[in-house]
Amino acid sequence: MRVVVLGTGMIGTTIVSEMAKFEEIESVTAVDVRQESIDKCLEIADNPKVFGKTVTLSTEDDFIKVLEGSDVAVGCLPHSLSLTAVKAAIASQCHLVDLVGSMFKEKLELHTQAKEAGVTIIPGCGVAPGITNFLAAQGIEMLDEADEAVLICGGIPRWPVPPLWYQVVFRLESVLGLYTKPAFAIKNGEIVELPALSELESMSFPYPVGDCEAVITDAHSTAFTLKGKVGNLTEKTVRYPGHWEKMKVLGELGFLDNKPIEVEGVITTPVKISEKILAPKMVGVSNEDVTVVRVEVKGTKDGKSKNYTWEMVDVYDHERNISSMAKTTALPAALAAKWIAEKRILETGVVPIETIIVNERFDPFIEELKELGIHIEFKG
Repeated sequence: MRVVVLGTGMIGTTIVSEMAKFEEIESVTAVDVRQESIDKCLEIADNPKVFGKTVTLSTEDDFIKVLEGSDVAVGCLPHSLSLTAVKAAIASQCHLVDLVGSMFKEKLELHTQAKEAGVTIIPGCGVAPGITNFLAAQGIEMLDEADEAVLICGGIPRWPVPPLWYQVVFRLESVLGLYTKPAFAIKNGEIVELPALSELESMSFPYPVGDCEAVITDAHSTAFTLKGKVGNLTEKTVRYPGHWEKMKVLGELGFLDNKPIEVEGVITTPVKISEKILAPKMVGVSNEDVTVVRVEVKGTKDGKSKNYTWEMVDVYDHERNISSMAKTTALPAALAAKWIAEKRILETGVVPIETIIVNERFDPFIEELKELGIHIEFKG
C-alpha cells in the first residue's frame, strides 16, 4: 500500500513516522507546501520508505495530482481544505482518513459518490472527534436502551500559567473556531444546535490534572450517526478553571467575531486581531501537555441501570518527543489507515469512525492503540 500524508506539521510528521513502521505500508509520501517542513519531517521519520514532495494545495486539481496512484491518504490539513481533499480523494479513487470533523453534513452528501468510486472516507479521525466517537458508540451498543452519552476531551498544559491557563496544542485558528461555532448535539432524540461555551460544568481528572471545567462544543458526526440510538448526546471540552469565563467575555464583546471590520484603512476581522494578541499568551512555559478523555454512557441493560465510563489521561511522549495531543490525534488516524491497508476496514462511502470501530472491531482497535502507547481505562 502506498500512503500519502497531506500536511507535515507535528501531527502529520507523527503519522508519517508511524505509518512507515507498519509492514503493510510500501511507501509514505509526505506532502506539504513548505520544503522546510518536509525536510524536518524526513529527518524525524528517518526511514527509507518515506519520501517528500513539495506541492501547492489549494484547488481540487492540486489534490488530485498528489493523490493519483496512491492507495490511502491521511489528511492533516486546515479545516478550510478538508472538503476539497475529500472531493479529490473520491475523484482519485484514493481512500482518505481525515483528521478534520467539521462540515460533516457537506461531506456526508458525497457518500454515494465515494461508494460508487469504491473508496473509504473517514472524517474526524483523531482524538476528538475520533476516539471519543467510537467510545460513545460502543457504550450505546452495549446497552438495551441508551439515555445519555457525554463525550469529554481536552488538551491542556502540564504546567498551566496565567492569564489563560492554556497553551495551544494545535492550530489557534481551530481553537477559536471551537470556541465560537454553535455546537451540534442530541436533546430528547432530536439534533439541536447549542450555544458555544454553554453549560459550564466543574469536574476533575486523576494526577497530574486535578480540577477542571468543561463547556459544550460540537459533537460533529456523532450528532447525526447516533441519533435514534441515544436520547441525549453532548460533547464538552476541558480547560483549567477560569479559562472559559475569560474566553466567554471576549466572545460577548465581539473579539472572536468573523465579521469584517476596517482598522485604519485595513480590512480585517476581530478574530484575526485576537489571534495575534492571544497567541503569545498561549505559549506556556514547557512543551509538556496532557490530553484527557472521559466518555460516559448511561442507560439500561437487562432491566437494570448501567453507567459505562472510559477514561484516558495521557502525558507528553518523551520517547517520541511529541506532545500528547499530537500523539493521541495522530495514532488513531494512522491505525485506521493501516486497517484500510490490511482490508480490515472494507466499508466504502463517507463512514465516520463510530460506525466502523464498534462491536467486534472495538477491542482489537483499543488493544492496538494500547500497543502504540494510548491507554484507555474502562469502568462499567
